[in-house]
Formats: sequence, C-alpha cells, structure tokens
Amino acid sequence: MAVKLGDKAPEFVVNTTKGPLALSDFHGKWIVLFSHPADFTPVCTTEFMGFAERYDEFKKLNAVLIGLSVDSLQSHIEWLKDIKEKFGVDIPFPVIADINKEVARSYNLIDEKAGNTVRGVFIIDPNGIVRWMIYYPAETGRNINEILRSLRALQLNWDKKLATPVNWNPGDRGIVPQPSTLEDAYKRINSGEKVWYLKYQEV
Repeated sequence: MAVKLGDKAPEFVVNTTKGPLALSDFHGKWIVLFSHPADFTPVCTTEFMGFAERYDEFKKLNAVLIGLSVDSLQSHIEWLKDIKEKFGVDIPFPVIADINKEVARSYNLIDEKAGNTVRGVFIIDPNGIVRWMIYYPAETGRNINEILRSLRALQLNWDKKLATPVNWNPGDRGIVPQPSTLEDAYKRINSGEKVWYLKYQEV
C-alpha cells in the first residue's frame, strides 16, 4: 500500500555506501529520502553533485540526506568514486543499495515495468511522519532550492505553528491558524483584519 502524507514512514534496515543503517537511527532529525532511477546516468549525476554542494545547508537544518536506488552497493561505490575522480565532488551522504526493491516498494518509488526506482523525494519529520513528497519524471532534474524551501516551511510550522503563504521564503510572514469558533472569528474581524480566515504574522 502506497505511503501517504501523514503516515508513519515505513521502517527499514539497509546496506548503504556509509555502512548499515536503519531509519530509526535518525529519530529526532528531519530526513530527506530521495530515489534516483539508476547509477551512471546524466540527470542523476547532476543531482547528486547538487545535493552534495548543498549538504551543509541540510545539515544546519538538522536534516539527513539519504539516497536510494535498486543498483548494487558495488555499483553505487563505483559511481560515487567516478563522480569524485571526474568532477572533484565528494558525496557525503549514504546511498541505499535496495537490490530487493523492498524500500522502494514500501515508499511507492518503484516503476514495476521498468524495474527501476523513480525520481521521488520524501521529507520525514523528527517523529518519523511523512510530511512532504514529490515525484519528478526521469528526464527532469529536481529543484533543490524547492526542497530546502519546503523543509524550512515545515520547520516553521513545527517550531512556531505558522503555515506559509504562496511563494513563501525564509524571512517572509507566516499565516496564523484560522479561528475555530464563531466568537474568535468576530474577534479577529473586530481587531481590524480584512477577513476572519486570513491573518499574517511576522516571523
């Protein structure tokens, strides 16, 4: 059954390029789990270098990057070595070797016809709940700026209980939750707000 927003993230214990790990190892951290179709492919190579270049930004946000595909551990190692040797970029995050497709299937990241993983991203909160997901077609590289923006928006809601408006970026105002009673709605209107259901707050 496909994982949905608000679901508990399926647990896994896997082999990676950084050694064995389990999802539960990262309780208390934000997790960005992303799959790629295959090693030694052009779009995926640019993405891995892009994630590596922004690695410190994710780390400062208490977020762990974890890559995944159904290629073998040996294939992952050779590919990451090639990226280092040819482009001078170290890949600092673990990459799961999901050769049995167990993790990919539990997160709905497998193209059963092609037999490979799709280009998906999940953000999992510190309590292990899936809070954000997005899928890209094989020919379209991910927007890492948007992944970081969404992670920061989720953290604003986590820390300050504020939602974020359209095109929100760090430093912009957040949105206060709607009133839950008619009395509170009238209070908001009487306080000078244009409408009872939308109120901004400086962060």
